[in-house]
Amino acid sequence: MPGQDWVERAGELFEAAMFGGDASALDRSDAELDAVEAPLSMARGRVLHVRFLNDREEDGRELALFERAAELYGRLGDASGEADALFWVGCWHQVVKGDGATGRPYFERSYALAKSVDDRMTMSYAVRHLGFADRDAGRFEQARERLAESVALRREIGFRPGEAAGLVALAYLAAETGDPSTAFRHLDEARSVAEECGAKAVSGWIEQARAFVRSS
Repeated sequence: MPGQDWVERAGELFEAAMFGGDASALDRSDAELDAVEAPLSMARGRVLHVRFLNDREEDGRELALFERAAELYGRLGDASGEADALFWVGCWHQVVKGDGATGRPYFERSYALAKSVDDRMTMSYAVRHLGFADRDAGRFEQARERLAESVALRREIGFRPGEAAGLVALAYLAAETGDPSTAFRHLDEARSVAEECGAKAVSGWIEQARAFVRSS
């Protein structure tokens, strides 16, 4: 059964502490259970986030799960995991609550931690959402630089669906700043990338963005 190994290991450590008098088994048990709980909290939090995107009904457990994951990854010394969890804490504030200012420091910390361990995937997410925060604050040039960096990072690691999504974000920004020709260029490139990698959902976003640009 999935998870049976850690269940058995936790039982062994319990017996070592309870009956064998091995006090160090308690600390080892904490570390092993933290290593299980952290990714589980992340997974549950992401599921709740997608549910929010689908039905727009807020669930406060999402934030608690991501905060717990960040705490656990920090305790474990897992910088990449902590960076990912901090990104999602920021995303909850920015996307769910519509509060980009509160989300910003989480994105900044996420980016710095991810960069320290060359986790370019998490860097690409954190800098993308910093770009959104800049756009909302009217800092359009800085937003463009951050969104472009996110696309570049995703190209480097071969994250093609994310690259296409990043180009869509650049297209929206171009349209919002009065540059429809650049917006359509980004969307043409996004469509090519999305078709190559089979990102059907992103293809739908591209068509929505085209309609937005035409109406701008």
